[in-house]
Amino acid sequence: MTQEQTQASQASSLERRIDMTVMTVEVERDAEQRLKRMSRTVKMAGFRPGKVPFKLVAQQYGPQAHSEALGAAVEKAFGDKVREQSLRVAGYPRIEPKPAGSADKLEFSAVFEIYPEFQVADLASSEIEKPVFQVTDAEVEKTIDALRKQRTVFVPAERPAHKDDRIVIDFTGRKDGEEFAGGKSSDFTLLVGAGRMVSDFEVAMEGLAEGQAKTFDVTFPEDYHGKDLAGQTVQFEVLCKKVEAPQLPEVDAEFAKLLGIHDGDLAKMRDEIRANLEREVKKRLQARIKNQVMDALLAANPIEAPKALVDAESQQMAQNALNDLKARGMMAKDIPVESSWFSDQAAKRVKLGLVLAEVVKSKELHANAGQIKAVIEDFSQTFEDPQEVVRWYYSQPQRMAEAEALAVENNVVEWVLACARVNEKQMDFDELMGNGA
Repeated sequence: MTQEQTQASQASSLERRIDMTVMTVEVERDAEQRLKRMSRTVKMAGFRPGKVPFKLVAQQYGPQAHSEALGAAVEKAFGDKVREQSLRVAGYPRIEPKPAGSADKLEFSAVFEIYPEFQVADLASSEIEKPVFQVTDAEVEKTIDALRKQRTVFVPAERPAHKDDRIVIDFTGRKDGEEFAGGKSSDFTLLVGAGRMVSDFEVAMEGLAEGQAKTFDVTFPEDYHGKDLAGQTVQFEVLCKKVEAPQLPEVDAEFAKLLGIHDGDLAKMRDEIRANLEREVKKRLQARIKNQVMDALLAANPIEAPKALVDAESQQMAQNALNDLKARGMMAKDIPVESSWFSDQAAKRVKLGLVLAEVVKSKELHANAGQIKAVIEDFSQTFEDPQEVVRWYYSQPQRMAEAEALAVENNVVEWVLACARVNEKQMDFDELMGNGA
């Protein structure tokens, strides 16, 4: 441990130090017993297994046996002291040898952190804004419009290009009369007004007809990523080769079939869209409420997080980030990911985990079998064969543990909402669903 880390841990109110004594004779006795056990199976050139003279075994493996015996003795002494003082140790202790006192005993100090002790605070003064939203026909129709746009096809247009049209162009850009890198392309497809090109270029595309050529100036913004062009005015020559207008599918039986309604019944389609919307809205509302509940618990219970646990969580988060980069096909070894980047988030996670554990324990909010089953069945409804998903969950201990954790969190949310002051707030549909303006 570095000097900086030592100073940081010393500043923690959770740090403890205990002194331990280990009797030399006990260590030697244990080391001898370990050597005797080794001698029964140890292999050495010139001797059959188990027939190596004890003196040779002790000569070769004595230091190892002594080290293991000493480690076991210190571990036992530490455990005894911790149990005597009823301490809940967080992380691993740092063992420091003390100056030799006498030949018959060894003295050590153990420096470690403990879990914070606290009682769950009263939440009567905590305020939680509970978002609410009810799906109506308007949201169903809005979703249908979005689904239609996702299935847009483009057809030839016998007119100049409008916003949202798709055009195919050749273009050449020149700066001070000379072509510049990246400023030329053939058969380039562009959705007019989509913001893919700089603003001046986009504006010039509207009103362009098939077969029409156009020359115009473009001024790049000061913060443009290409430094050679940032803030510069250049000239473009464009030839429009094709103009296509967007065509949305009609809301008819064929459209319903595209959405999985085999008989093309529009009423069934709307019912299914509404059911899916209601599930998604419920999930998003619950997520927002849960975030507020967790923030309220942290605010009401300002505890200190053991540094050892924060460090471990930070390292795990850094490793998860690296794994994510690898999964995306990136060369993670070329990207430095420091655990310190995640320290604040890790500290919040550790604190929240400790607070939640105390709330569940003290308020008896453990999940029962029915609540766990409800979580699994709710999740399974988004799949084609819900019962198969339920069977899969019950056959996977890890998945069952995840479902239980969610059920416990739901219990905590309900308890907090019953204790705190809750104000309902009507949500905007686009804001709730994360739709852009």
